[in-house]
This record gives sequence, C-alpha cells and structure tokens, in this order.
Amino acid sequence: MIVLKKASIRINQGIEYVLFTLGFSMAVLVAVQVFFRYVLNQSLFWSEELARYLLVWLTFLGASSAYHRHAHPGVDILYNRMAPTLRKGCAVLIHAVSIGLFTVMIVYGCQFAHFVRLQRTPALQLPKWLVLSIIPVSGVILLIHAVSFLFDTLKRGDHDV
Repeated sequence: MIVLKKASIRINQGIEYVLFTLGFSMAVLVAVQVFFRYVLNQSLFWSEELARYLLVWLTFLGASSAYHRHAHPGVDILYNRMAPTLRKGCAVLIHAVSIGLFTVMIVYGCQFAHFVRLQRTPALQLPKWLVLSIIPVSGVILLIHAVSFLFDTLKRGDHDV
C-alpha cells in the first residue's frame, strides 16, 4: 500500500503544477480579453469560451488537490469528541462513501462524455468530450486518493486516528 500512497502524492504534485498553469493561463487570457474589448474595442470571440473551460478544469482538478490535502470543509466538533474506535469507524465509512461517489463520477462521467462525443464547442470547435473528460479523469484521481486514505486509516491503530 506504500506504492498507492506514493502514487497519490506524486499525482497530486503533478496536479498542482497543472493547476498553476491553468490558473495563470486563465488570468492572462481574461486580462488580454479585457484589453482587447475595452482598449482596442475588439472582441476575442473565443476567449470567453476558453476561460470557461479552463475554470471547469481548474474546479475539478482543484477539488482533487483539496481532497488530497484534507482542505475540504468539514464539521469536526462531533468527530473530535468521539472515542478513537468510533472515530476510526467513522473515517472508514466516510472513505467508503467517498469511493462510491468517485466511482459514480467515473462511470457517469464516461457515459456523458461518450454521449456528447459528436458535439463541438461553438467558438473553438473542440470536441465536447475533450472538455467533459475532466469529470472521469478527476474521478480516477479522487478515487486513488480515497483508496490510499482508506488503507492508511485501516492500517493505523485506534490511538492514531
């Protein structure tokens, strides 16, 4: 299971570089779009669509990075007051439910991307499956993180939770 944990860490490191690149690209794109629209009085017809798709990818990949870093919101007041054994059981249940959700993301994300495979985006003429492929891709990344967390939780003793 050490291999899975290392893979999870490596994947997240790569995702964080991709997140920086996407975020920086989106910021530059929006700045150029504003410059063209208000200074040059010209419109880049494709820039809004590209910025929207970059934001979608940022959202899904950012969620996987936040999940890996345990930065997602939570209410810990009850969890911290539980007995260690109950806390471990609750953590295992949460990871199991998360694995189920991420599996749904993968299955239905693939089905949806397949459903729109013949459609193209209006301005950029990209295949829509390419844009929507982030759903199952992020589902796989989240699933790797969740399985790694589950094994880590099961491996720890009650006093370590």
